[in-house]
Amino acid sequence: MLTADRFIRSGKVRDLYAVGEDRLLLVASDRLSAFDVVLPTAIPDKGRVLTGLSRFWFDRTGSIIPNHVIATDPASVPDGMDADAREELRGRMLLCRRAIVLPIEIVVRGYLSGSGWKEYRSNGAICGEALPPGLRESDRLPEPILTPATKAPLGEHDINIDFDSVVELLADWPPNGDDWLGRDAARALADRVRDVALRLYEVGSETCAAAGILLADTKFEMGLVDGQLILVDEVMTPDSSRFWDAAAYEPGGTQASFDKQFVRDWLERQPWDKTDPGPALPLEVVAGTRARYVEAFERITGASFERYLREDLLAPEVQA
Repeated sequence: MLTADRFIRSGKVRDLYAVGEDRLLLVASDRLSAFDVVLPTAIPDKGRVLTGLSRFWFDRTGSIIPNHVIATDPASVPDGMDADAREELRGRMLLCRRAIVLPIEIVVRGYLSGSGWKEYRSNGAICGEALPPGLRESDRLPEPILTPATKAPLGEHDINIDFDSVVELLADWPPNGDDWLGRDAARALADRVRDVALRLYEVGSETCAAAGILLADTKFEMGLVDGQLILVDEVMTPDSSRFWDAAAYEPGGTQASFDKQFVRDWLERQPWDKTDPGPALPLEVVAGTRARYVEAFERITGASFERYLREDLLAPEVQA
């Protein structure tokens, strides 16, 4: 890996390194977080699933919004690495433009699940968006909606907020030192974020549907580079999304999924208070989680994951 002086920080899943003054190296680990706790058991090849899927979506959504990706080849990292370290990066790294990341979680929902379902049961709305009465868990919403949330520190839970609260957060946000954005600019930026997020979800939903998968909801990260809004981090992966099996879809309860809901369901049955440290995962849960992640990768991209592991390439038909 890069020398210690390049290291910036580790998130729940990714490790960040500085490459020059305006670039970052994002390395997706095999760590798994659930209920905002990083679990002690890794999922083999998970980081490569996340990176490969993100690369697929970055390529497919470039006409909607620019993104931060510069290169995916370990040879593009200038120095400070030996051959073994470069091989470890293969398939799990993104060399990116450094962005000022927006201080909100950008969540789009097309179906009623998770925290959205809990909020709807409480007040008939999600993030201030009123919904029709009588909806069941996992029902499809009349139309996709933006349901933003705060960014909580590691170990704490994000809190759903309404659109006006997004504007307030952005208005008090200083992306350029002490130069705060201000309310008018914040409103324009929030409108732009909502429009882009909904268009991204539309593309993702249509692509997933063609693969027999329902994109129930997903979270985006966006940031600014020289005042331009760009897409950053990961995009429509099993870590940031709920992927449901369309063939098994039956509203009124939880759904068969290709994401970490499998782990969440196992954790819910354990005597654990959802605080750090989390319980170690048994082998069957690790294997089941990896299989679900790989299936999501292959069905959505149309690529062989084994080929991706060998050659760091997606199938030719998705390279256009």
